[in-house]
Amino acid sequence: MKAVVIEHEGGPEALTLKEVSTPEVKPGWSLVKIKGFGINRSEIYTRNGESPDVKFPRILGIEGVGEIAQTTDAEKLPVGQTVVSIMGGMGRDFDGSYAEYALLPNKQIFPVTTSLSWADLAAVPETFFTAYGSLLNSHVQDAKTLLVRGATSGVGVAAIKLAKAMNPSVVITGSTRHADKFDQLTAVGCDHPILDTNNEVQTDDHFDSILELVGSKTVVDSLSHLNPGGYCCLTGGLANVWEVEHFSPFMIPSGANLTNFSSGSVTEKAFNDMLQLIDQNNIDVKPAQTFDLAHTGDATAALDAPDMFGKVVVLP
Repeated sequence: MKAVVIEHEGGPEALTLKEVSTPEVKPGWSLVKIKGFGINRSEIYTRNGESPDVKFPRILGIEGVGEIAQTTDAEKLPVGQTVVSIMGGMGRDFDGSYAEYALLPNKQIFPVTTSLSWADLAAVPETFFTAYGSLLNSHVQDAKTLLVRGATSGVGVAAIKLAKAMNPSVVITGSTRHADKFDQLTAVGCDHPILDTNNEVQTDDHFDSILELVGSKTVVDSLSHLNPGGYCCLTGGLANVWEVEHFSPFMIPSGANLTNFSSGSVTEKAFNDMLQLIDQNNIDVKPAQTFDLAHTGDATAALDAPDMFGKVVVLP
């Protein structure tokens, strides 16, 4: 099969298209024919050598969509079944989705029913499920106001679209470091785009729900804008900072809540609930850019570009 292999850290050029052996099925694992996968910032960190637990050579890719090609669980995962997979060591502990086929543990292969195209479905798993789970943890269903910190990222754009479906009356504020992206934010449903300057959102407003995607670098500032009884869900690490310096629990406003979300907690039911929400509300999940397998390196560069807005996918 063809696969994109990384043998050493580096830029996009470190991702090399090669002919490798198609994995052989083993007990508890099934072979998935990959029809599409999204590019994620965590994979860029790994490509750059910032994931010391990942050993090279490796086929990256922490998410993928496709069809069962060979199965060890014909009842749950019959050949030809449309499936998705996210996380669980995929592309890190074992080879992932940057390939024509991926051998994956049955426990993290989720059958799905959807009318989405492969390109659209490929844009959904990690990005939209991360947004969906984070919105649930931030109690957006009960919120009057929501702040999405890092709103122009793939997860940020997905969160804006999903939040309006989950709570049509919620008023959404979205932050960005670039004022020229205000119109794009408005177009996807953000009510009030605002600037994030020097790690501070340029507003005096407070919010019932906050989705923190920039991460540890800005979470203290986000907490200062959280209403009593509100929820701030720390999910992302766009700033590539993983610890909060000089953090004290007393920085959490009295009566407010700080929580987090990881897409590693995905279940088949939760994922299909999200797909149903997307289908019923005709949510636009179309990726911003698509590439073929030979240009996966270019796809990672596209996601890393300053003018990027939305999700990048590869269609093998």
